[in-house]
Amino acid sequence: MTTNTLKQTQDKAPAQDAEVLIVGGGPVGMGLAIELGQRGVSVIVVERYLQPQPIPKGQNLTQRTMEHFHFWGAEKQLRAARTIPVEYGIGGLTAHGTLLGPYTYDWLQRDLVKPYYFTANERLPQYATEAVLRQRVAELPSVQTLYGWDTQSLAQDAQGVSITIAQRGSTDTRTLRGAYAVGADGARSVVREQAGITHTRTDHDRMMVLLVFKSHGLHQLLERYPGKSYYNVLQPELKGYWKFLGRVDLGSTWFFHAPVPAGTTQDNFDFAAYLHEAVGAEFDVAFEHIGFWDLRFMLADRYRQGRVFIAGDAAHSHPPYGGYGVNSGLEDARNLGWKLAATLQGWGGEGLLDSYDAERRPVFASTINDFIARSIETDRAFLEQHDPARDQAAFEAAWQARAQGAVGEVHAFEPHYEGSGIVWGSDGRSSGAKGSHRFEARPGHHLAPAALPSGRNVFETLGTGFSLLVVHKAGEAGEAGAVQAFRDEAASLGLPLTVVDCGPGGQGSEPERYGAALILVRPDQFVAWVGADASASGARQALQRSVGALAVSPALAAG
Repeated sequence: MTTNTLKQTQDKAPAQDAEVLIVGGGPVGMGLAIELGQRGVSVIVVERYLQPQPIPKGQNLTQRTMEHFHFWGAEKQLRAARTIPVEYGIGGLTAHGTLLGPYTYDWLQRDLVKPYYFTANERLPQYATEAVLRQRVAELPSVQTLYGWDTQSLAQDAQGVSITIAQRGSTDTRTLRGAYAVGADGARSVVREQAGITHTRTDHDRMMVLLVFKSHGLHQLLERYPGKSYYNVLQPELKGYWKFLGRVDLGSTWFFHAPVPAGTTQDNFDFAAYLHEAVGAEFDVAFEHIGFWDLRFMLADRYRQGRVFIAGDAAHSHPPYGGYGVNSGLEDARNLGWKLAATLQGWGGEGLLDSYDAERRPVFASTINDFIARSIETDRAFLEQHDPARDQAAFEAAWQARAQGAVGEVHAFEPHYEGSGIVWGSDGRSSGAKGSHRFEARPGHHLAPAALPSGRNVFETLGTGFSLLVVHKAGEAGEAGAVQAFRDEAASLGLPLTVVDCGPGGQGSEPERYGAALILVRPDQFVAWVGADASASGARQALQRSVGALAVSPALAAG
């Protein structure tokens, strides 16, 4: 194409309203907007609701999720919005039969893996999280929000994406234009449908109810479990599906998920008795919300179609078991955000945007198969095999073993990108959610925190782009040459690189636990490469592969 022809093509392209259009202003859409906005990318968020909806879903926020809020400049604000006092605790509990029965154990003890993350986990209703994210978005000049607008249609071409939106309660419509569009608009995603992205759904043929209610009496009954905020009740007749009860605040407001018979409505079922039966005692109940949903898993067959991406529930959805949904969606936002910014700013390679699907889809497939669906199957098998009324000793031994297994499950949930084509040493490996927490720096895995000789944590020194951690003494000749090679190659690529001197290694120092002298860390705090030294060509290959210029996984079709 000649220069004149290229100029004519550019002149004919519609003007952009923003570089990235985000449909859906829930936690995932807002998190992505912050990630992009802080990187100087212009964004428009289209959200149908004027205010966050007061349904207390998505409450458990992992340590990893709180790292996102730290880097988004909203961690303190989020913790201040907590609805359960810090001193009470936010732990979980599993019970057999009823909550007040003799068999319980601690469940989902995420504090067990706290040493491997920079921040502590948190718990608060999703609407409170959304309010904090909206406030942070309002502080970013490059992000514009359109609340109260529905997305009607989407079209893309070689230069960008156009979406048509309509103001709710009005006849006003607008067409927005951007270089890319992201659907974070929930399980019934208009963006996914309009982009032609298919999905695979696994139905479990279970109708579920969500109850939100007030009860001071229930708080008094459950004071015997101090520090617990959510409760999982296993009953044989439910065949592995849960009755799941949780606090929204301390002392009065609760939510409850459970299977109900097909055809159940608000008027033909005794929900108060159902609650009493799960707890094992009667208490006062004042319902605020009664809703229904079908228990199913959904995974999109791809997360990208040309210039259109999907994230969060638009890309994957599942029962609200274990708090995986909102946390997975926010990780989508971190993963996609820096890659979109790198592409728009010119330092992302051809394969970088394809790596979003290649990294995130296998992780969620593993989350479904290795954790959520597996837990239903495991619980069903346990309840069929063990019954305290039939063989109390055998049941109690198996119950104790389950309690120990619950500890192992927390340690095993460690999403990683070992099989990603943009991390070093991925050949023959696969990405997934099942792994192991270690302090060792491993390509494709989350970086563990480490205290530096300066008194700061390494997470407080990471740059907004890539970071090169140097564990040995900064004055050593071989190391100095490797560091300079990375600096030079990063400059030639236009890639932002921060060099972090972690001080001398040595027995007992926390950076020594990384097991490498040089560690290349991505903008999302995952390790891209580790080594003891690097020549100019080695540094070039490490950096180019990390930004998708040397990706070895097959690129997805542009669509």
